[in-house]
Amino acid sequence: MKLDSPIFDRIRVKPDRDRRLKVEGPVCEWAGCCNAATHRAPKGRHHEGQFWRYCFDHVREYNQSYNYFAGMPDSDVAAYQKDALTGHRPTWKMGQNGGEKGRRSAASDHQPENFADPFGMFGDMGGAHRPDPEPARESRMIRNAERRAFESLGLELGATTEEIKARFKVLVKKYHPDANGGDVSTEDRLRDVIQAYNHLKSTGFC
Repeated sequence: MKLDSPIFDRIRVKPDRDRRLKVEGPVCEWAGCCNAATHRAPKGRHHEGQFWRYCFDHVREYNQSYNYFAGMPDSDVAAYQKDALTGHRPTWKMGQNGGEKGRRSAASDHQPENFADPFGMFGDMGGAHRPDPEPARESRMIRNAERRAFESLGLELGATTEEIKARFKVLVKKYHPDANGGDVSTEDRLRDVIQAYNHLKSTGFC
């Protein structure tokens, strides 16, 4: 659009028709000032949450000379800054609970030998550098086919891989015809043992 277009003249805001709303508010609280109070300024220590209302010029002048710690001793200023690191909330050293009495109570309730300290974080409290206990063996669903296979090998359902392999070797030697002077009457039992072991092996039990 050209700047000399009549359409541009109709849509632009002219100074005598400024459509911006003028904010009506309190008057500046600075002594002798009658301008609108458009900014807030904190009143200072012991008046937290309370504010002065000033105009822009006076709030800038107020902020240049504002000092929250005015009149405080240096030791109090240092203590305040230290407490500000934790949001002015009380804190305790690690391993302490209520001073010496609390430490004795905690020591009686939680003996060092009752918990592991693999990273050595609680050495001051007497924590033992022990590895974490081994996780419990994951239980898995046992189907009827696996139950029959364990029964054929004469094992409990919770038998380990080593127990299954050891039992299989014992039964093969027991029922193999070569171990029985060529007697073939135990071939059926040997076949059941081999099938049961192969099934457990295929399902990941051994």
